[in-house]
Amino acid sequence: MNTSPPPLTDRTALALHRARASALFLHEEVVAEVQERLEEVNRTFTAPVVVTGFPSLWSNFPTIADDDTLALQPAAHDLVIHALALHWANDPVGQLVQCRRALQPDGLFLGLMFGGQTLHELRACLAEAEAELTGGLSPRVLPMGEIRDLGGLLGRAGFGLPVADSFTKTVLYTDALHLMRDLRAMGEGNALAARLRRPTRRSVLLRAAEIYHHRFATPNGRIPATFEIICLTGWAPHDSQQKPLRPGSAAARLADALNAAETPLSDQKG
Repeated sequence: MNTSPPPLTDRTALALHRARASALFLHEEVVAEVQERLEEVNRTFTAPVVVTGFPSLWSNFPTIADDDTLALQPAAHDLVIHALALHWANDPVGQLVQCRRALQPDGLFLGLMFGGQTLHELRACLAEAEAELTGGLSPRVLPMGEIRDLGGLLGRAGFGLPVADSFTKTVLYTDALHLMRDLRAMGEGNALAARLRRPTRRSVLLRAAEIYHHRFATPNGRIPATFEIICLTGWAPHDSQQKPLRPGSAAARLADALNAAETPLSDQKG
């Protein structure tokens, strides 16, 4: 009996969407962000690899597809970059574990993905419009993790020195329909396995656009779309890395560091 959960993503639909993509400015933003972060690391990487759905943007790096099973060999790389594809993964933790195993000791992992604030305006307006006109909701947008939760995944996957941070890009559009067309041009159309297999009613889209404009329009009548990009950074464990202190081994007490007076438990009131 197969007890594995049903797949989140229809990989065939995703591949078709990506093949038609023509507006890759967010992926280009990620390429620039990765280059900047690598310069700050100040290390020469000799065996890098990039996991991506758009290999043409990474001409300076060897690339592999973001398949469920990554084409990675154990301890073969000193740098693994997962480039704006983790949000489509059926098993994000499994992807991180595979990347961790592919790293040499003290190798670096950089994973950039859309975070939970991405398209929060569009998601809210579509949900309201659909509930209002049809009395229900259909799967439209990927579940996207929050930065705290995603940072915790690094530790679960076995990375040392895990860090999660994010940056936000706001893009202005003439209206919500323009935004939806641009999402398709990005290759980010609905590829959920549980999606409706018929076109969304035009009345729902027009009502969502109306709500979007009423709630979010700028003074000049354009509407903002938020894209949150979370960057996960982790290192394959190595003896040279800084280790967390053992409990009770701190050289100074917290109260001393904060210059605060301690109150005995017996003096505290419930």
